[in-house]
Amino acid sequence: MVGMTRERAPVSFEDPERVADEIIARVGKSITLALPLGLGKANHVANALFARAAADPSIRLRIFTALTLETPRGKSDLERRFVTPVAERLFAGYPELAYALALNAGTLPANITVDEFFFEAGTRLGIAASQQNYISANYTHALRYVLDRGVNVVAQLLAKRVRGPETRLSLSCNPDLTLDLLACRARGECDFVFVGQVNSELPFMPGDGDIAAGEFDLLLESPATDFPLFAPPREPIDLSEYAIGLNVARIIADGGTLQLGIGLLGDAVTQALILRHRHNAEFRELVTRLDPDDRTSAQLCESAPFAAGLYGVSEMFVEGFLDLMRAGVLKREVDGALLHAAFFLGSRGFYRALREMPQRDLAKLRMGPVSFVNELYGEEAQKRRARVKARFVNNAMMATLLGAVVSDALANGQVVSGVGGQHNFVAQAFALTDARSIIALRATRAANRRTTSTILWNYGHTTIARHLRDIVVTEYGIADLRGKTDRDVIAAMLAIADSRFQDELLRRAKDAGKIERALELPAACRDNTPERIARALGRACARGLLAPFPFGSDFTASEERLIPALKLLRAAPPLRLAVLLARGFLSAAPSREVRECLTRMGFAHPSGLVQQVQAALLHAALESTH
Repeated sequence: MVGMTRERAPVSFEDPERVADEIIARVGKSITLALPLGLGKANHVANALFARAAADPSIRLRIFTALTLETPRGKSDLERRFVTPVAERLFAGYPELAYALALNAGTLPANITVDEFFFEAGTRLGIAASQQNYISANYTHALRYVLDRGVNVVAQLLAKRVRGPETRLSLSCNPDLTLDLLACRARGECDFVFVGQVNSELPFMPGDGDIAAGEFDLLLESPATDFPLFAPPREPIDLSEYAIGLNVARIIADGGTLQLGIGLLGDAVTQALILRHRHNAEFRELVTRLDPDDRTSAQLCESAPFAAGLYGVSEMFVEGFLDLMRAGVLKREVDGALLHAAFFLGSRGFYRALREMPQRDLAKLRMGPVSFVNELYGEEAQKRRARVKARFVNNAMMATLLGAVVSDALANGQVVSGVGGQHNFVAQAFALTDARSIIALRATRAANRRTTSTILWNYGHTTIARHLRDIVVTEYGIADLRGKTDRDVIAAMLAIADSRFQDELLRRAKDAGKIERALELPAACRDNTPERIARALGRACARGLLAPFPFGSDFTASEERLIPALKLLRAAPPLRLAVLLARGFLSAAPSREVRECLTRMGFAHPSGLVQQVQAALLHAALESTH
């Protein structure tokens, strides 16, 4: 609980326009509004202030936030045909943030500025206002930056609980920076109007984020402003992602500490850890099939079921931690806690599970400030005792042959997402005695109908410098880089690169004099191909051990089948598209399942040449990916 609780009750409102009036009356026409990262934004309050500033140029509104959530929209006609019904079903009633709509449309008024330190991946590419006002920051440094800007309004989504005469409010999904802001206000280091918006779907999380109503100045609560939480569906896991998850799972130490980063690979790691615990013989078989020569160092190898279990320390409470808890993997308690986290975001099922969880179990999932989770500073001795054998698992876009990591931006300066807490956890891995940083990435990426390597000789931007290189994992194996010479780092990274690109990478290293001219790559790593991954894991997929949706799905059966087909069409080079087109036009009548998929996409009776071509391509892609 925050120190100096204000005794007065907050002023309550049912109309966000009246909240905006009250804010302007209290702070004037120069407003610096802090909105939490991700789910915890008070959308109606933010939109009311945006509308006032858009209508009155004398108001100066500066918004400081991160991870703005937006309803997905397809870019191509095929994508829109798939995405629009999904969005209408899963995001119905979610109030879009007006500033995000204006940024996308290029209509942000001159008197409104939006500063963000983390983007939803790829959503701000090509948006000049966002790229120019992006703040490159560690998550733990964002607090000082919002204070430096003179924050005078904080608006947050809340959960509410009334027991007898007492009303409690929970910061729920986002105590991350707000708790530290409240502590600064209690110490007199800043002052701001604290506005809460109550949401009935938000789980009431106990612990540090459970605060008295008196901490708030203004409170918005009304059926008209209650809304369904933003709930992105869990995505399907393919064989390459499962291979990465299995490789990561075999270096997670029992009795240790786990952090999982944002993204699909977290689900792959989760399922692999559950396989290791519940189906250990099958797990060992899969690991052997992936790495028959067992190239991983003995000091890293872990394959036994979890006896002591894991304790979680993760800036994001990803949904996989609940699955690990149910499976008996997340079971090592530290001072009564199974997990310490700073924010969460997940599917509808995730929120429902938290709302319905027995209090004794919910109390073990501790939401708190990001300063506690992401750093060792403060209570350091306690944290060091708790975070034993830590494995901090984060995702990346690219890595260099010398071990630098690219996770947030492109060589031309365009920001894809943000640094977030990745650097924090890499630094912790070196500061703790027996911890390791694990960077997970796919060995290739498909873009502009070309497949390229994500392991490069060098790149014009890095997120994690090569002097902090530690462990890099792809679908093809594990590269243990810590303390290695440049020559040995190059050899290790080549061994986990896709074989289609190894020769060129090796040539670049030789030309730079970083590895001997006579080096030949071992035969064991010369078959790093998608076909090898399919051979190694295909049977387990057929047996249901590596299901595309191991934890359930919000998609229909037709949508689940459409996803890999659309992925194939998006990545296919021109020659492959031509082959698919011919196959689609020459195919026999589609099966019932394919016909249902075509109908779902609006191609039951394609009219005109364009629709006929799209339907033929989709028909062939559906047959190819079944």
